[in-house]
Amino acid sequence: MTKVSAPYLYRKRGIYYLQKRIPTDLVQHYGTHSIQKSLRTRDRAQAVRISSNIVLSLEKEWQDLRFTLPKGVAASDFLKSGILQVPSLTEAADTYCKMKGKSEDKRFCGYVSRVVAEVVAGSGNKSIKAYTRADALRFRDTLVARGVAQATVKRNFECVRAIWNFTATENAIDAVNPFSNMNYGNGAKPVRRLPIPLEQLRTIQAECQRKDDEMRWLIAVLCDSGMRLAEAIGLTKQDISLDCKVPLIRLTERPWRPLKTENSQRCVPAVGATLWGLKRAQESSESDFLFSRYCSLEGNKSDYASNGLNKWLRPLVPDGCVVHSFRHSFRDRLRAVECPPDIIDQLGGWKTSGVGQSYGEGYQIDITSRWMQAIVLPASAAAPLSRFE
Repeated sequence: MTKVSAPYLYRKRGIYYLQKRIPTDLVQHYGTHSIQKSLRTRDRAQAVRISSNIVLSLEKEWQDLRFTLPKGVAASDFLKSGILQVPSLTEAADTYCKMKGKSEDKRFCGYVSRVVAEVVAGSGNKSIKAYTRADALRFRDTLVARGVAQATVKRNFECVRAIWNFTATENAIDAVNPFSNMNYGNGAKPVRRLPIPLEQLRTIQAECQRKDDEMRWLIAVLCDSGMRLAEAIGLTKQDISLDCKVPLIRLTERPWRPLKTENSQRCVPAVGATLWGLKRAQESSESDFLFSRYCSLEGNKSDYASNGLNKWLRPLVPDGCVVHSFRHSFRDRLRAVECPPDIIDQLGGWKTSGVGQSYGEGYQIDITSRWMQAIVLPASAAAPLSRFE
């Protein structure tokens, strides 16, 4: 009996494997040059039967990819151009950032790159159209197995889904997004950042004045302002006005410090420890940046600063409190003096719900200043804070 030729078969440790080269014009679609698959059998005849069916299916799939007319594309245009070159996931991500006007936003592009790299690590850098539900499930299971919080898993999928939808629209891809309608499983609970109690805040402020150096000026600035760490680090001398009736911080978009959201652009009255920290930084800085140790025209070293600040804070605060806890404390302190929620949102740069909140210019600085003065901690641990008269 004549032995059937099967050049796409090879044997390894007695088990037959299928190895099939991807046609050159379809390599971009699959993100690889060849396909390898264990057939889980030691019987050559069985391996030939299984592999023959797979190879026939592959060749049909390749014919469809080459000659199926894409939706919305004229037959004459298709015959001229041939196979529609759908971008790979990494190419799609780059285009997505550029078309969204975010290519200069290092924070946004860095986040997109990290998410895309995670998908590529599990499934390869394939054409957008080549990703399947199995790839999406693999991505989810990898994140869940690593103990990533459920909210973070969901946010990562939102990122990939947005890239896929954008690219599908741009390239007339008529297919279901494999990353949509995902069950995110039981991911880890998000880490809850606790506010710093008032007694510890007083201690921290006293220690900052005693140490009186750049790191402590930065912590003091965070204490009574509600600013994010990156926002404070990116301040320049032009962003503050300390010699006027109401000392003021103006937070705007900067090349070295993009703001997290549109609502983050705001004016914050400088009071208490924040005012002291700003004055000391302004007097001591030899450059336009208040905190040149952590910020320059090249960028904002908020991660580097966070590590150092948290190390110094750790003995002074309860477990679960970090630098970002100043922002949590800020909101609680404003609640304690019965500050209206929309004023709190305006001061902290939080998004305020409701269509009506987008009307007008917001509260004037003299009003927000009065509420900020109400949360300034007295020098001694005296009576609790009360609403201003």
